[in-house]
Amino acid sequence: MVLRVEIWSDVICPWCYIGKRRFERALASFEHADDVEVVWRSYELDPTAPARRDGDPAERLARKYGLSVDQARAAQHRLTMLAAEEGLDYQLARAAGGNTLDAHRLIHFAQDRGLGDAMKERLLRAHLVEALPIGDVATLVGLASEVGLDPAEVERLLAGDELVEAVRADERRAVELEVTGVPFFLFDERMAIGGAQDPGLFLRVLQRAWATAA
Repeated sequence: MVLRVEIWSDVICPWCYIGKRRFERALASFEHADDVEVVWRSYELDPTAPARRDGDPAERLARKYGLSVDQARAAQHRLTMLAAEEGLDYQLARAAGGNTLDAHRLIHFAQDRGLGDAMKERLLRAHLVEALPIGDVATLVGLASEVGLDPAEVERLLAGDELVEAVRADERRAVELEVTGVPFFLFDERMAIGGAQDPGLFLRVLQRAWATAA
């Protein structure tokens, strides 16, 4: 038996990387971990974003949520401390925002070749820890090459519109599931959890999903 866990997230989402780490901790404790298939699903937090957003990320955050810049920086600091508990060295003050459609296409491309998790991990780290421009094609090609994808194939992919529909299909499914924020975890299409929950909760849901599988 294989238990499928689908995870909707965006590579510019700080909570998504924290959620990935917490889920991984739960999975490491799950006795049937080798029989769990993780499928990464696309979710764009800002589909209208340009390829790259320059400027102070705290100022963008403040405008988006109606905060003062000091409040936005305080929120970034709290999130950075939470990430540090998961071994992640966030650099939110330097993060270069941007459109993530191509990054999601790249994850689908990698997933088809058995490298989806490696690609997802590399993109999250690139944006949140290394502050690389996640909407830049040259950056994406380089990151893809690091995880073992053919850079020439990736260049051809990103030059056209291949896999755009795969991204849109994920997003339509998210609407059907009434997903309003990420990360969002769907277990065997029967149980769901929203948010970067505690590893203990993830583990309990994994155990329940396994125990109740047909």
